[in-house]
Amino acid sequence: MNPVIEFWKSSYRSDRVAFAYELLSFIFTVAASASLALTADAPDMRIVYPGFFIGSVFGVLGYYRRKLAWPMMLTGWFIFVNVLGFGVAMRWW
Repeated sequence: MNPVIEFWKSSYRSDRVAFAYELLSFIFTVAASASLALTADAPDMRIVYPGFFIGSVFGVLGYYRRKLAWPMMLTGWFIFVNVLGFGVAMRWW
């Protein structure tokens, strides 16, 4: 258990702002994912997409601060896809 605790402490100490961004990313993404899972028979994507979008934005900010290129690019793609999906859910296109 000690290596796991040290892992979290090290992440926090290395960049507290990035840690906060990543925590917010986790919270919004888990909430959106839980909403999707709990309403899987008829999810309201007008709620799900914004949660994933906000989580992705905070993730990109954290990854940028930590200089993690590939996770930042992948999560940046999720930002784009969530905007597109939200537009479809809102029937904008």
